[in-house]
Amino acid sequence: QVQLVESGGGLVQAGGSLRLACAASGRTFSRYAMGWFRQAPGKEREFVATITSIGGWTYYADSVKGRFTISRDNAKNTVYLQMNSLKPEDTAVYYCAARGGGYSDYWPAYDYWGQGTQVTVSS
Repeated sequence: QVQLVESGGGLVQAGGSLRLACAASGRTFSRYAMGWFRQAPGKEREFVATITSIGGWTYYADSVKGRFTISRDNAKNTVYLQMNSLKPEDTAVYYCAARGGGYSDYWPAYDYWGQGTQVTVSS
């Protein structure tokens, strides 16, 4: 069982930056691939970024490539999402998720989810 808690969301102006963090409980964090997803009001959950269990590989949605960076610190049981050059269309609730296999951009493939953190980008 893995429990995930996101933090770092907030209100930022367009062009600004935020860093989200997702802290995981348990001693097996390093066995899980991690992903970030987001969901805006009235829209479906959308893939943002994913990283392998030891952090060797990452994969991004085209909409955030070059602006967002996913990373992890297995010693701290934490995964991060550095978000730069934010746009109003990045406004959403951001969720981190964990899965016991390889990384994936498919949200149903994930086993554990955090409660989400709100990111609002003003124009």
